[in-house]
Amino acid sequence: MKVRIIQPAYTFEPNDLQQNFDAMIALMEQCNEPLDIIVMPEYCDIPAAQKGKQAYRSAIEKYNKPFMEKAIEMAKRCHAITFVNCAYETPDGKLRNTTHAIDRDGNIVGRYYKAHPAPKEDKPESVGGLEMDSSYSFNGKSPYVLELEGIRFAFMTCYDFYMYEEFPQIARKNVDVVIGCSHQRTDTHQALEIINRFLCYNTNAYLIRASVSLGEDSPIGGCSCVIAPNGDVLADMKSRAGFETVEIDVTKKYYKAAGFGGVGKAPKPHYEYIEEGRRPWIYRNGGASVVQTDRWMPYPRICAHRGFNTVAPENSMPAFGAAIALGAEEIEFDLRLTKDNVLVSCHDRLLDRVSDGSGKISDYTYEELLQFDFGAKWGGKYKGLKIVKFEDILKKFAGRVIMNIHVKLWDRDDSGIMMEEIVELIRQYDCEKYCYIVSRNDETLKRIKEYAPNIGICVGAGKTPWQIVDRGIAIGADKVQLFKPHFNQEMIDKAHANGIRCNVFFADNPEEAIRYLDMGADTILTNDYLSIYNAVKDRLGNK
Repeated sequence: MKVRIIQPAYTFEPNDLQQNFDAMIALMEQCNEPLDIIVMPEYCDIPAAQKGKQAYRSAIEKYNKPFMEKAIEMAKRCHAITFVNCAYETPDGKLRNTTHAIDRDGNIVGRYYKAHPAPKEDKPESVGGLEMDSSYSFNGKSPYVLELEGIRFAFMTCYDFYMYEEFPQIARKNVDVVIGCSHQRTDTHQALEIINRFLCYNTNAYLIRASVSLGEDSPIGGCSCVIAPNGDVLADMKSRAGFETVEIDVTKKYYKAAGFGGVGKAPKPHYEYIEEGRRPWIYRNGGASVVQTDRWMPYPRICAHRGFNTVAPENSMPAFGAAIALGAEEIEFDLRLTKDNVLVSCHDRLLDRVSDGSGKISDYTYEELLQFDFGAKWGGKYKGLKIVKFEDILKKFAGRVIMNIHVKLWDRDDSGIMMEEIVELIRQYDCEKYCYIVSRNDETLKRIKEYAPNIGICVGAGKTPWQIVDRGIAIGADKVQLFKPHFNQEMIDKAHANGIRCNVFFADNPEEAIRYLDMGADTILTNDYLSIYNAVKDRLGNK
């Protein structure tokens, strides 16, 4: 098959839009011989850097339609399957970063929406974002594969190339070609070659990637390329503007020996070889069961306080699991410290109410605490339940729910105890973006913010509940946890005006929960998750 990659000039001067667009169209019009596949770069309707949402939208409005018309003409003229990237307006008027597949007769036969929009693309305009639509990217799904003429095409766009965890997902789809419409304007040629060859070796597919030239002598960007499944570079344009054409055989795959000394075993693709021994439970979260991070999870929410503790003992694995299984966006739990410095989940300082033991948790080692029953007082069916370690909660639920972690050992004056240990456990289980830490100790929260800025902090009420919003503003908190009845509408409005989210502790009565949501509360903590959820589900952000 005859494959062509087109690499037009791109500049960082906003006023170069027209000249760059004209030069790109001229390259397209030079394509007039029979071809099989043509690939062009990302955002062909914005051929020069633009600053801000309005400038982006203006370029799209001016160039999108004429570009697509020229792309369709080129596909028909060259009788080539053509892949181009530009904005696509959905039926409800939203714009998406989209790779369009055009068949040899000029028909649009597929659209790939960029799986991982770059951070700037979908951020609000108020913080410099472009507000492109990314709503499609918040649910688990398989890689998009388009089959044309017996060839299976997968897609990656620019930022997608950095998500290496996607490579085995593509490999499992048994694709022949990965289409890459890209910019990647900050990477060196060496880095781009490493990424691209690594992709091909791991997917056993050809890569046909088009990017933009940042100038003939630029050491970054560009590198439109064609790479074979074994990693051989068949074409690499570096920073040259223009186009290049190569012949490929998409049926030609790369098979390697099935491990050292694999006598008698049939050769296999690299990804099949590594899948035999993969142990995904060793490393970071992955898969469709991972929920949106705290930043992305919509508001308002319901938080299962100490888990779903009306059906299972509070701060227990059954209570957490029940809430998560029912769809709770958040769970709340408390951390205390044993005599031998093990972090465990328990609301009370004393054992008496929650177990058959007595005395302070801090007077016992973890092994000694395991001798007590933390389920018998709740009911016979939970007899034998043991106290839960913080690490066990992270092992089972990291990435599956947002965690409201109330660190009770900081509610004393000796602030900061075990701060680094708590943060390191959160990091070990890749949970920084899925949790926030609650304490009434403002000084410790400030230290957390400095030490681990990726972990959210939430001010607890403590002895000054009416001053909680002012305290949150003073330390730059992400959230405050209002304590009923010690709050009012003015406090919620002031928190929101300063970019602070408001939790409310607590509501087990549906009418009360509705009243708090009407006041603008962002998260309602409840002990009775299902009844409160059923009462307010139509008001929740994720429903």
